[in-house]
Amino acid sequence: MRRYIIKRILLMFLLLLGMSFIVFASLYIAPGDPAAMVAGPSATEADIEVVRASLGLDKPFFVQYFIYLRNLLTLNLGTSYTTRQPILDEILVRLPNTLNLATASIIIAVLVGIPCGIITALKKDKLADNILTTGSLVGISIPNFLLGTLLMYVFAVKLEWLPTGGMTHFFWTPTGFKQAILPAIALSTATVASFTRIGRSAMLDVLQSDYIRTAKSKGLKRNTIIFGHALRNALIPLVTQFGTSFGGLLGGAIITEQVFVINGVGTYLITAINNRNYPVVQSTVLVIATIFIIINLIVDILYCVIDPRISYE
Repeated sequence: MRRYIIKRILLMFLLLLGMSFIVFASLYIAPGDPAAMVAGPSATEADIEVVRASLGLDKPFFVQYFIYLRNLLTLNLGTSYTTRQPILDEILVRLPNTLNLATASIIIAVLVGIPCGIITALKKDKLADNILTTGSLVGISIPNFLLGTLLMYVFAVKLEWLPTGGMTHFFWTPTGFKQAILPAIALSTATVASFTRIGRSAMLDVLQSDYIRTAKSKGLKRNTIIFGHALRNALIPLVTQFGTSFGGLLGGAIITEQVFVINGVGTYLITAINNRNYPVVQSTVLVIATIFIIINLIVDILYCVIDPRISYE
C-alpha cells in the first residue's frame, strides 16, 4: 500500500504539471491583452508596454512558464493583476466557502441518493422504483442554475424562510445551515440522481449473486442480508462515484456561487476570466485540480478498507 501511495503521489505531480502547462498555454494564446486591461482604457501604447514589462508578459512563452513553475515550488501563486494582492491569500479566503458548499452537497447526495438506490433495487419494477427512477432522470436533466433560481424564488423571496444568498458560516451551524441548504440542494440534485442510478444497478447485481441466495437459504434475516452482506459489496461503485462527484461539485459550484452570490473560488474564477486575470485563472484551476486528485487518492485507499480482498501490492 505504501508503495502504491508513493506512486500515486508521483503521478499526481505529473498530472498537475501537465494540467498547468495546458492551462498556461491556453491562456497564452487566448484573445485579449491582459496588459491593456490592467493599464486601463485611457492608457497609451507606451503605457501598455510598460505594464506588459512589469508583469513579465514581454518574455517568451517558455520563459514565462518556467518562471511560473519556479514560483509554484515555493507556493507562490503570483499576484492578482486587479487587486495586486497575493493570489494564495485570496484563494484561502474563498476556498472554505466552496468546500463548505461542496461538502454539504455531497452529504445530501449520500444521505438521499444511496437510500433511494437501495429502495429502487429492492422494489424493482414497482411503483417506488418507477417514481424514483423517473425522478433521477429529472434530477440529472435540470440545470442547477435553473433549480437554484426556482428554489430561491419560492423559499427566499415568496416564503421568506431562507436567505437569498451569501455564505458566512459553516453548514453545521444554524446560520450556516440556512445559508447552505438552498445552494446545496440545487448543486446536489444531479449527484443525488447519479447515486440513485448507480446504487440501484450495484444492488441489483449483488442481490443476484450466489452468496446472497445462500444467505437466504440459511434463513438469515432480510435486513442482515441487505445491510450486512449486499450493501457492503455494492459500495465499491458508490465510493468511486463519490470521488468523481466531489470533483464535479467543485466545478458545478462555479455556477451555483454566481446564482446565490457566494464569495467562493468559483466566483473568484469567473471574475478573473472576465478581467483576463490570467495568474488567478491558472492558480484557481490548479488548486481545484489538486483537491480533486487528492480526493480520488483517498477513494482508492478506501477500497481496501471496504473490501480487504483488494490489494495494490
